[in-house]
Amino acid sequence: MKILLKAILVIFVYTGLAMSCDKDDDNNQQQESTVAQTIDTVQSGTWKITYFFDSDHDETGHFTGYTFTFNENGSLVAVNGSTTITGTWSVTDSNSSGDDGGSSDVDFNIFFASPPDFEDLSDDWDIVSVSNSKIELTDVSGGNGGTDFLTFQKI
Repeated sequence: MKILLKAILVIFVYTGLAMSCDKDDDNNQQQESTVAQTIDTVQSGTWKITYFFDSDHDETGHFTGYTFTFNENGSLVAVNGSTTITGTWSVTDSNSSGDDGGSSDVDFNIFFASPPDFEDLSDDWDIVSVSNSKIELTDVSGGNGGTDFLTFQKI
């Protein structure tokens, strides 16, 4: 009888482990698909910022007239007439980017070294939604706990 109970216990343990691995694999495949879809979408044209809410203020107007191009080499170029500002961008699975948040999500990373208005865009944004014409991002600030929002619309 003891052998039968041990055998049943072993079967339950292995079944539980196998099922948890399958969920992780499915989640990883879904995140990889989201990363690839987002990269393809953002590289497919020129974008403008239609909404930027930072630290309890609507700062969309700071980017009026700028067009954004997300290049395959990871460079991000903003142009307004003769003004060109260059930064970097990437889309990563937060588990692979060292994110300590413990969440399992995809991050849209933007970095500009200057000027100050563009530095405000620098963050590891969480993706709210991605379509062929719009990308909506959000971030909960670590300092004050406020929520920031950033939306790109395809031109």
